[in-house]
Amino acid sequence: MKLSHHYKYIMAAAMALCGGGAMAQGLNSAYFTKDYKFRHTMNPALANEQNYVSIPALGSINVNLRGNFGYQDVIMDNPMYPATSDKKMTTFMNPYISVADALDGFSSGRNRIVGDVSIMVLSAGFRAFGGYNTIELNSRTSFGMSLPYELFEFAKNTGNRTYDMGDINVGAMSYVELGFGHSRKINEKLRVGAKFKLLFGAARADLKMEDMKADLAGTDKWTLTGKATADVSMKGFKYESEQKDYNDEALGSYEQVNDVDIDGPGLGGFGIAFDLGGEYKIDEDWTVSAALLDLGFIHWNNNARAASSGEPFEFDGFHDVAVSSDHGEELDVKADRYGDQLTDFAHLQDQGEQGGRTTGLGATLNLGCSYNLPVYRPMTFGFLSSTRINGPYTWTEGRLSANWEPLGWLNGGVNMSVNSFTTSFGWVLNIHPKGFNFFVGMDHILGKQSKEGIPLSSNASLTVGMNVTW
Repeated sequence: MKLSHHYKYIMAAAMALCGGGAMAQGLNSAYFTKDYKFRHTMNPALANEQNYVSIPALGSINVNLRGNFGYQDVIMDNPMYPATSDKKMTTFMNPYISVADALDGFSSGRNRIVGDVSIMVLSAGFRAFGGYNTIELNSRTSFGMSLPYELFEFAKNTGNRTYDMGDINVGAMSYVELGFGHSRKINEKLRVGAKFKLLFGAARADLKMEDMKADLAGTDKWTLTGKATADVSMKGFKYESEQKDYNDEALGSYEQVNDVDIDGPGLGGFGIAFDLGGEYKIDEDWTVSAALLDLGFIHWNNNARAASSGEPFEFDGFHDVAVSSDHGEELDVKADRYGDQLTDFAHLQDQGEQGGRTTGLGATLNLGCSYNLPVYRPMTFGFLSSTRINGPYTWTEGRLSANWEPLGWLNGGVNMSVNSFTTSFGWVLNIHPKGFNFFVGMDHILGKQSKEGIPLSSNASLTVGMNVTW
């Protein structure tokens, strides 16, 4: 019996998420790009020179992924190929890969991947009511994963020591937002804006494993402790369970979750959120700005919960065992008892409907400063600080950009950022003659990919859109 068996299931689920999602609140590379139509998604005070209507579902498609570990840290070249294996690739847990090489790509703290996908279903921006107004309908999906270094270390290098893993978090959420924004000048220097958003929740899922610990340091007893909880809010969602018997007949039977059932799509929850922002022109050259985005919540109508028992698993060895009961406890009996104990520790049981719950969105704070070259006005330099405030999935970033507008209908820029996960290089191109707008950009230039098209790192970005302007 291998004590790491339960954790390998956790690792498998985590690795599946590495190639499964993407992230974007906005195209940060375009924060200082003049007349980029969706600057208002990063600061509601920022207005456009042109009015616009987005092409349905093509106005802005924003996909981005951030993380400090990824595919290349989990999937590696197989050292046994081609001599004794026909598989070119293997996982970091392959026993023929050294511990040092296998764990080299993981952070010694928290290993995280965060992401969102945002699709602008329909949007419009126009001047009226003494300012600039926006109406938008967006589909947004986000996910996050936060795993401790000790989890990977335990999976790869189980030894006689204590592994204090703390909490393991995996979450995902999908909703539609209907936003109404307005910005206006207060005076020649100050411009403010706000956006009110109605939120229609589709689904939210949160898996948390609390206080996970493997104490293998003792010579007499090994102990695994921790409790897993899975909360899912989605209309028509329920867990399906199966009845199984314990190895020890005296213990009877137990139920464990083995599948889920979804009775069609529908509205899972409702909420509201606000974006607040301002821009202040210090003089002809310097401008500062600030915004707080997604300050709000969704109240979900239901919450289906499944949880483990929280009972610890204790293994004190196979001493004092015999083939028959005449000379001590039988080996099979003791092995069965350990199997029952591990079952109680690991399996999830349906806890039933817990009623509604309220969750936050994860707010974003943007702080910007730009300098327009007095000797060459088409050139502007900018610095943007972005902080995503979202519990275990929180991250921060600083981005320095150079922005150029060679023609009145053509502009863009290049930039470099340092964030909680990596160093990134980005760019944006914005074409906006009267009548039509096309833009494309990346906050992180896509690097090497696997043959399946999966980025080797967990940092990738692409934003593209087309709009009608006047």
